[in-house]
Amino acid sequence: MKNQMQEILDAYHQLAPLPLEKTIPRIAREQPELRDAVLGVLNNHAAKRLLGGTVETVAKIEHRLIQGPEDKIAVRIYRPDHDDETKPVLLYFHGGGFVIGNLNSYDSSCRALCNAADCVVVSVAYRQAPENKFPAARDDAFTAYNWLISRSRELGVDPRRIAVAGESAGGNLAALVCLLAKARGLPQPVHQLLIYPWVDSEMDTHSFREHGHAEPLNAEMVSWFMRYYLPDGIKAADPFAFPMQNDDLAGLAPATVITAEIDPLCTQGELYAEKLRAHGVPVFVRRFEGVAHEFFGMGALVPEAREAVKLAAENLQAAFDGLPFNEDSARERREELANLQMQMRT
Repeated sequence: MKNQMQEILDAYHQLAPLPLEKTIPRIAREQPELRDAVLGVLNNHAAKRLLGGTVETVAKIEHRLIQGPEDKIAVRIYRPDHDDETKPVLLYFHGGGFVIGNLNSYDSSCRALCNAADCVVVSVAYRQAPENKFPAARDDAFTAYNWLISRSRELGVDPRRIAVAGESAGGNLAALVCLLAKARGLPQPVHQLLIYPWVDSEMDTHSFREHGHAEPLNAEMVSWFMRYYLPDGIKAADPFAFPMQNDDLAGLAPATVITAEIDPLCTQGELYAEKLRAHGVPVFVRRFEGVAHEFFGMGALVPEAREAVKLAAENLQAAFDGLPFNEDSARERREELANLQMQMRT
């Protein structure tokens, strides 16, 4: 494991969190988060002076409540600048196994994507289990997508340039938004960004066997999350609960799939990318070596996180600009950008 990633995990241990899989959801939500460990390491490094602050700044943040299927849904809106230009927008879903996590937990990811992709980011506080089991989170996610389309003018965003993204359980929701949009006759997002997505209930995979005892996510935790998420009588093979179980993938939005080497979810994310590709969906997939689940929002400390955000932002910008997308074109655009940056430095 990369030194920076290990340092964060060591700092997390010092916060003495209880093992989530040994607790109940109410107690689990009170435990320290990896975000706390990142901030602690930054402070220990005097990062406020060296890095210009522990939190990446954006031009504006606002909060709204939108009407959900049963109650109001809180959303947080990040804007990259103050001008009146109509911007593309990224609908983002946080992780946490559908049980824990919140808007604050994944704030750094949203800030980074807002700036790097030069787009508005709308982060959704969907309902969580066990108080609200499946399909509550999925239905809130799709409601937010509908709301974004219908209120785009009011929000100052372009309804023709909406992408979806999510980390872990949020990657599941982003993928399901695309599937539900197809099933219900709504326009597809221009892109789906799936970051170490939890897209399958199947745990008999290479990465579960190889990294089932990894940190910060292990196989026992995944089982714990699933136990609280799925209600009695709902099978884990439901094609609108776990996208890997769905065989009607043709015509979905082009996808960027980012995985982490030291993560039990690594294999299933890559298998879902292969399944999308087999159904004719343009896909770019990249595994980041030496890092673990949750690394994406750690750009202040982990170089691989900065690289992952850069890659994601480039693919999002290409989608927002209407450029053709496939693995070769994405690679060529990055090479062109790297050459341009090198020329500017010489």
